[in-house]
Parts: sequence; structure tokens; C-alpha cells
Amino acid sequence: MKRVAILISGGGSNMVSLVDSMAGTHPARPVLVLANNADAGGLAKAQARGIATAVVDHRPFHGDRAAFETALRAAIDPHAPDILCLAGFMRVLTEGFVSAYAGRMLNIHPSLLPKYRGLHTHARALEAGDTEHGCTVHEVTPALDDGPILGQARVAIRSDDTPDTLAARVLEQEHRLYPAVLERFANGDRTRLDLD
Repeated sequence: MKRVAILISGGGSNMVSLVDSMAGTHPARPVLVLANNADAGGLAKAQARGIATAVVDHRPFHGDRAAFETALRAAIDPHAPDILCLAGFMRVLTEGFVSAYAGRMLNIHPSLLPKYRGLHTHARALEAGDTEHGCTVHEVTPALDDGPILGQARVAIRSDDTPDTLAARVLEQEHRLYPAVLERFANGDRTRLDLD
């Protein structure tokens, strides 16, 4: 049984979809939900599901990423996770941290990578006049929103879409895609999954 740690910064809706999927014959179980913000709404949701939680607030480190990441590892490693899932974790991680978990860390990003790395992906897709948008699960590498793509889900862009309406439809697909990719990944399957 694979052990999964999930890193969040906010409400944790993707974390909830991952946790709730890890039941029955699923090859993984959640062992930790960690947030970089004590106010992250996802912490209470994890606690309600009986999962260990931790907080490593980035703010006291005043931009010292190495020290922050040392504290992150000190909170994560006692739980001995086989897989780390970034689920709305809004901190850029350095090569030192990423290399410590190389080949074991997943992220979900709200665009069809390699398009629109970084922030404001929904507005950027609309501004570009794209006809489709979506989300990507990928292995984490030191480069931002890069790494082997493990799955994508697509949504059609409507003529009356706003960044908020588009984000809501993409989020629905994130909740389908991330659990499906995690289950495959935990089974050792790194082949790409595409959902429509």
C-alpha cells in the first residue's frame, strides 16, 4: 500500500477528491495533509477524515526557501510517504526539495500544459481566443509546471465564459483527473491518461 502526503494552501477541494478516492481496492492511502497556511480550509476537511495534518507557515522564513523547505521535509518525512501530491500548494519549490522526492511527486495545474505555466491560466486562455482549456497532472521537476505529463482533461471554451465560469468547469475535471492519475501512478502506471 503506497503512502501519500498531500500539500495544500487553501480549501483543499482537490485534496478531498484524492482522499475520498483512496478507499477499497485503491493501491494508496493518505497519511498526511500539510498546508503552508494555518488558515487553509482543507486542514479541517482532512482532520474530519481522520488524516494527520501539519502546518509549515512560509511567512516566518522571509523568503529563505532553503530553510522553509528544510522545515517542510522535517514535517513530511516522519510520515514516510511514497508519493507527494501537490494540490493547490502555492509555493514554488526549489531543485533541492524536488530532487529529494524525484519521481514521486505529482502536481495538478489548471491548463493544458505546456500552455500557460504559472498563474491566471483561465484569463490567459480566454485572452488568447482558445477554443479549449483544461487541466494537467504531471510529475514535478525543478522547472515550473514542467515534467512528464501523466494526464489531461479538456473542456470546451464557451463564447460567454469568464475566468470564473471557466475555472469552475476546469475544477470539476481536476476532481476527475487527479484521482484517476494517482491510482494509476500508485500502481506503477505512468502512461498518459486523457479525459474528455
